[in-house]
Amino acid sequence: MKKSKLFRVATEGATTDGRAISRTWIEQMARNFDPKKYGARVWIEHMRGLLPDSSFAAQGDVLSVQAKQEADGKLALYAQIQPLDSLIAINQKGQKLYTSIEVDPDFAGSGEAYMVGLAVTDTPASLGTEMLQFAAQNPNASPLAGRKVKPGNLFTAAEHFSLELEQEAATPTGSDAGAMQAMAAMFSKFLDKLSPQQPEKKPENAQTHNATAEPAQLLEAVKEAEKVIKAMAQKQDEMASQFAQLQTKHTDLVQKLSKEEPEGQRRAPATGGSGADLVDY
Repeated sequence: MKKSKLFRVATEGATTDGRAISRTWIEQMARNFDPKKYGARVWIEHMRGLLPDSSFAAQGDVLSVQAKQEADGKLALYAQIQPLDSLIAINQKGQKLYTSIEVDPDFAGSGEAYMVGLAVTDTPASLGTEMLQFAAQNPNASPLAGRKVKPGNLFTAAEHFSLELEQEAATPTGSDAGAMQAMAAMFSKFLDKLSPQQPEKKPENAQTHNATAEPAQLLEAVKEAEKVIKAMAQKQDEMASQFAQLQTKHTDLVQKLSKEEPEGQRRAPATGGSGADLVDY
């Protein structure tokens, strides 16, 4: 699963449609956000396409949000998203480099703010302060009215962002994963034998027996370690043998193909004047 690094989506004091993003809103959005309760998706221009092949289909999901103190003392909201491949490709082409969030100041009647959506855009002016203020002052003529989940929600002014992905850890699969699990199990068994056991209360006359049991236990652990090493060496030999066989088959195939005449370039048989096939000498 591809995840982005955290990037800033809103800052305390930023103006929107005449309303300013308050510190309290940012704290509430960071505290309340829960994808299981209400998932915020990533959209283009805040337009929620209904069809999967639409130009305005969802481009990913918001995974988490955090509040961070900036150097100037203002509180900012940062988001981490799970972008679809389509959004990654668009961003790598230098498109959709600005983000805007949709804020519900009274989410589900709770009286607290919640981030209900995130949009990417190419034209900051389309979601800039002037456009947002115009939309608020002229609701009947607003091009943004139909894009909100609720009429009372607000869009933040577009802010530049950089889509950087976290490094994904490689996960072994198939036979390699099975072999690694088997070796891990053997090592676990080996370490269990080396781990000190809880001493049991025994009669005083059993001290001699304990003294001889410890070396025997250590010897058994050493033998187990030898088995693990041999198993690893055998696995390595098998892989080397398989590689050598594949390499030999590849070489044979290359030599065979190099000796064959290309299709369509074979010389027609000599027929002489009578039309009968003649033998080449």
